[in-house]
Amino acid sequence: MNPQQNVNLADYSTMGLGGAAAYLLEIHERGDIQPAVQWAQERQLPILMIGGGSNIIWRDEGFPGLVLVNKIKRFEMQAEDEANVYLTVGAGEEWDSVVERSVQAGLTGIEALSLIPGTAGATPVQNVGAYGQDISQTLVTIEAYDTQAGQLVTIPAGDCAFGYRTSRFKTTDRHRFLISSITLHLTRGNPGPPFYRAVQSYFDEHDIKKYSPAGLREAVLAIRNAKLPDPAVVHNTGSFFANPIVDEGVVAQLRDRFPAMPAWETDDPHKRKIPAAWLLDTAGLKGVKDSQTGMATWPTQPLVLVNERAASTADLLAFKQKIITLVQKKFGITLEQEPELLP
Repeated sequence: MNPQQNVNLADYSTMGLGGAAAYLLEIHERGDIQPAVQWAQERQLPILMIGGGSNIIWRDEGFPGLVLVNKIKRFEMQAEDEANVYLTVGAGEEWDSVVERSVQAGLTGIEALSLIPGTAGATPVQNVGAYGQDISQTLVTIEAYDTQAGQLVTIPAGDCAFGYRTSRFKTTDRHRFLISSITLHLTRGNPGPPFYRAVQSYFDEHDIKKYSPAGLREAVLAIRNAKLPDPAVVHNTGSFFANPIVDEGVVAQLRDRFPAMPAWETDDPHKRKIPAAWLLDTAGLKGVKDSQTGMATWPTQPLVLVNERAASTADLLAFKQKIITLVQKKFGITLEQEPELLP
């Protein structure tokens, strides 16, 4: 055990902001987790595990404990029969690489989650989803180190309390479990309609009528590349706000003022999901540059907050609050941020 000391956490978030960690250590094997946890506990230090830093924001105060950077690699496929395959992935694997390899193997189930930045272990935390798929639809089990029990445990998907962009790992058991791997149930074959509207539009525009995992991945890659900045090039954490879920009565009232406002059905027949991007766009928040904070919204996707020259996380949070206030004033809806504010 030889953790680095006083490490700049801005280098471990794609937003490029934050203070310093007292200690930081890379984890390459699941067997490395327990001794690292024991080392921190002996020194009464708090522990956090992170992946690629694409969905987290560090506070300016930094972190006074031990940050574990998950680098655990694994990619194992086990066929149950000709149609069903179980894929076990190390939590430190780059997620888009996992999707790419699964598509190359002719598997369907996660191809719409292409180009989502970050690592595989982060996907269950906020139940990552896009273009009609989310990780809860294919997840079977999670292997994780339980810091309370002091051992590796296997958590079935049914015990993860998945919801829209949430899970027990983000709420009741936040930071309790250090995820080492996930197992997915994928199938051989082709995806079928109905597709997410943007995907169907891509298929129509390119006269694509035969669908495949590779074709769906290609569509999602094209859509995302046209709309979203690469966090490796432009400091951002992807979509900053979740789509608000509201009562159907709220949708009816808003459509009196905004007849063209889109709203999607949810699992609750009395609730509707309003696209947060539409709210920001309609509020005039697309491509906004804020001289006070050095933050901006991306010109083709206002949900993406971009750090152009912000000096601190405080700048980001001030800009975020400006957006929340404007949307609340115009629509009566309070936006909630997606990336986790740490610690």
